[in-house]
Amino acid sequence: MRIAATADLHFGKTSAGQLLPFLSQIATAADVLLLCGDLTDYGLPEEARGLMKDLASAVHVPIVAVLGNHDFESGAEQDIRQILTDGGVIVLDGDSHEIDNVGFAGVKGFAGGFGRGVLGPWGEQTVKLFVHEAVNETLKLESALARLRAEKKIVLLHYAPIAATVEGEPREIFPYLGCGRLEEPLGRYGVSAVVHGHAHKGCPEGRSSTGIPVFNVALPLMRRTAPERPFRILDI
Repeated sequence: MRIAATADLHFGKTSAGQLLPFLSQIATAADVLLLCGDLTDYGLPEEARGLMKDLASAVHVPIVAVLGNHDFESGAEQDIRQILTDGGVIVLDGDSHEIDNVGFAGVKGFAGGFGRGVLGPWGEQTVKLFVHEAVNETLKLESALARLRAEKKIVLLHYAPIAATVEGEPREIFPYLGCGRLEEPLGRYGVSAVVHGHAHKGCPEGRSSTGIPVFNVALPLMRRTAPERPFRILDI
């Protein structure tokens, strides 16, 4: 199976047709397309409908997706999810899905930092709520992975699970680009690869502490580092 992965399409009100050459290139190169969040620019249902129209006209392979922080901006994330689902996109949020014996598990993820810098649930209630969101996303990912029986498992995230793939961004914003808690379930469930977005100026690839390949597939990053084929292909 050839899997194409991309993220951060940021489809806006005036984006109709602009991604068609890119999407058509993907459609001819892959058997499955993964979309790793920030599919819309302001999280508006009309943006999702426009994106779905372009996807329907250009991509005729299964599509698996997670939402990103931009898709939550207007509080219409459930509407966006429904629009995508109605269009045939498999939207994961702590869910799992199998295609031809390859398993996919996905969550949005959240922020919180990496390594010794991971924020802990101490002090103000607001801090505890922030940390709880990261913990909850990690638990959802673990639950999704536990349900998969396929030997090959691919994880979709929006936020990064390791610091290596956000290298290149200002170090001051690392804690807002992902959370090391998301890395914890990966090794326990024998994940084959992880794809994420969010860090537009990050690094295209890295590895988890257990050696699992992690790929940053944010479209702005891929257009800069691989302009002839600005998406990641995984051969599984």
